[in-house]
Amino acid sequence: MQSLFDPHLDPSERAKELRASIRHHDELYYKHARPEISDRDYDKLLSELEQLEKDNPELQTLDSPTQRVGGSPIGEFRSVTHSVPMLSLANTYSDEEVLDFDRRVREGLGIDDPQYVCELKVDGVAMSLTYVDGLLALAATRGDGQTGDDVTANVRTIRSVPLRLTSDCIQTATVRGEVYMLAETFLEINRNAEVHGEKSYANPRNLTAGTLKQKDPKSVAKRELQFVAYWLDSQDERLTKHSENLRTLASIGFATGEASRTCSNINDVMAFISEWDEKRFDLPFQIDGIVIKVDSLRHQEELGAVARSPRWAIAYKYEAKKAQTVLNDITLQVGRTGVVTPVAELEPVLVAGSTISRATLHNEDFIRELDLRIGDTVVIEKGGDVIPKISAVVLSMRIDGSSPWHMPHTCPCPRTSTLHHPEGDAHWFCDDAVCPWQIRRRLQHFASRDAMDIEGLGDKAVDQFVDAGLIDGIASIYQLPERRDEILVLDRWAPKSFDKLVAGIANSLKQPYARVLFALGIRFVGEGVAKILARAFPSIETLSTATLEQLKAVHEIGDSIATSVRDFFDTADNVELIESLRDSGVQLSSNETEVQTQVFAGKTFVLTGEMTTMTRREAEENIGARGGKASGSVSKKTSYVVAGANAGSKLVKANELGVPVISEEQFRSLLSNS
Repeated sequence: MQSLFDPHLDPSERAKELRASIRHHDELYYKHARPEISDRDYDKLLSELEQLEKDNPELQTLDSPTQRVGGSPIGEFRSVTHSVPMLSLANTYSDEEVLDFDRRVREGLGIDDPQYVCELKVDGVAMSLTYVDGLLALAATRGDGQTGDDVTANVRTIRSVPLRLTSDCIQTATVRGEVYMLAETFLEINRNAEVHGEKSYANPRNLTAGTLKQKDPKSVAKRELQFVAYWLDSQDERLTKHSENLRTLASIGFATGEASRTCSNINDVMAFISEWDEKRFDLPFQIDGIVIKVDSLRHQEELGAVARSPRWAIAYKYEAKKAQTVLNDITLQVGRTGVVTPVAELEPVLVAGSTISRATLHNEDFIRELDLRIGDTVVIEKGGDVIPKISAVVLSMRIDGSSPWHMPHTCPCPRTSTLHHPEGDAHWFCDDAVCPWQIRRRLQHFASRDAMDIEGLGDKAVDQFVDAGLIDGIASIYQLPERRDEILVLDRWAPKSFDKLVAGIANSLKQPYARVLFALGIRFVGEGVAKILARAFPSIETLSTATLEQLKAVHEIGDSIATSVRDFFDTADNVELIESLRDSGVQLSSNETEVQTQVFAGKTFVLTGEMTTMTRREAEENIGARGGKASGSVSKKTSYVVAGANAGSKLVKANELGVPVISEEQFRSLLSNS
C-alpha cells in the first residue's frame, strides 16, 4: 500500500495523520460497514503508528487507536456510582400489554397520540460511557443501577466505541448503550473450544458479560465485542427528543442501530414489532425484542419512573421460535481430551430462518432428564441462543415400544476403545491415546497459536495431512519436512507454503517447556497450570515421575489436575510420545533463566498503588515465578501487601487486619534475595 502521507513529516505530525486515517477507516468499517482498504493495509497503518509511539513515547495519547489492543492486566474492578441511575425496562410479552402501556402513557400525559421511537433490543450487556473534554474517561457496567464496575480498560478495546468524540459541539457527555457480540464471532469461539476439547458457551450475551470481566484487556480485544448507543445526556446542547439524540450520537461517532423508527401512534409501533418478528433472524447479532420509548424528553420527565423502571419506556420480548421434528438418532463425538458428547441427529427442520439437522445433547444426564428416545418427536427452540436446542419431547407422539437411550460404553472410532465414566463427572471419556477422532483435535491444539504456534499447520492443513496419512499423531509433525514431495501434490500446496510450514515446525523447537506442557493437551492443564507445573517440576523427567502426593503438594494443583497428570504419564503411548519429541529437539526442560526458587510458595501478595520501577504485570510474574500468588483483594490470609505511591483502600484494610505492608523497594529486595 502506498503511503498517503509525506514520509518527511516530523513524528508528531505523522502520528496525527496516522490517527486521523485510522479513525476514518474505523468509522467506515465499524459504523457504516463500507471499508475502503484491506485488512492488511489497515494493519500496516496501525503497525506504523505503534512503532512511532514506541520510538516516541511522549506522542502516545489516550485516544490513540493503539490503545485498543489492550494494556496491562487489571488488578480488580473498582465500584463507581452512576451520575444518573441506569433504570431497567419493564417487559411485555403480548400485544395487549403494549396497548395497555400506550393507554397509561396517554392518560399520564393527557394527549391522544404521543410519538414513540422503536429500537431493536440488542441482547447484550448495558454499558455507561462518560466523556470529559471529548475523551473517554470512564466505562461502567449497569451493576445494581446505582453503582457498577469500572471496566474502562476493557471497553477501550471495542473499536466501535469512540475514544474521542468526533464533534466539538459536545465534549462532556454520558452515553449509554449495549455491548454485544456478533453471532459469527460467538460461533467461531465455540468452534475453537470444541476443537480444543473445552466447554462451549451457552449464548453470546453470557460470553459478552464474561469477557467484560476478564482481567486482561488483551484477551478482551481478541473477542471483537461491539457497541451500539441508545441514550445521551449532555449539558453542551439543548436536548429535546430521543429521536434527535440518536442522530446526535451518530454525528459524534457512535453506531446507533439503523433500524430505529419514529412512530406517530401505537399502530405504527405494532407494525414495527410485527415486521421484526421475522426479520430478526436475518441480523448478524441477537435481539430479544423491541424497545418502545416516548420520543419527547419533556414527556419522559413528566411521566417519571416507578421503582426501578421508567414509565416512558417498555421492552416487548419476542417468544423463542420453535418447531417440531423427529430425533432420528443419537451419535457421539469425541473431543481432544477424550470427552465424549452425544449429538442429536434430526430430521432437518426450518427454525428461525435456518435449517437445523443436529443439536448437542451435552451429556447423558441431559438426555435422561428429558427422557429422550430415538424416534421421538421433539421441540427445537431458537430464541436468545444462537445455538438451537432441544427443549422438550412431545410425549403424545411417542412411538409405542420405544426404549430409553443408554450411553454406549465403547468409543465410536474404528478402535472401539472402552469408555469410562469418572465418579462425580457428567461426562464419559475415551482414554485411547491413538483414537483417530481425538488425534485431529489434539494435533490442532498442539499447533495452535497459544501452544506451539506452528505457522502453516492450521486446522485445514491438519485435516489434509491426516486424510492423506501423512500424520497420525503429534510426533509425526516433526517428520513432515521429510515428506516434501507427498505434500506438494496436495491441493493448495506449493514450494513457498511448504517452506513456511518447515520454518514453523523449526520455530516450534524454540518454544519453552511450559508451552510444550500446555500443547500436550493433558486434561485440566491450561496455560496457567502448565506454567505452575513447569516451575515446580523443571523437566519432563521430574514431572513424569512425580507421585500424586508430590503433585498435590504444589500450590494450586488439586486432586483432579494431579490425577490427570499422573494418568497421562502412566500411559505407554504418551511415554513413547515424549521420547519422540525429545529426539526431535522439543524443549522438555526449563533453561537456567527460567528456573526460579519457590521461596514464595504458599504466600499471597496484593499489589496496590502505583509502581515506579516495574509494571504491575511484571510484579505478578515475578511472584508467580517464585511459587507465590498475586491476589486482587486483601484478607487475613494475605501474606504481604505491596504498597506503591497513592495506595488506597487496600492499604487501609491491610492495616486494619494487621497484614504486613512492604514498600516497592522492600518487594524488590525480596525478589533480589530469592
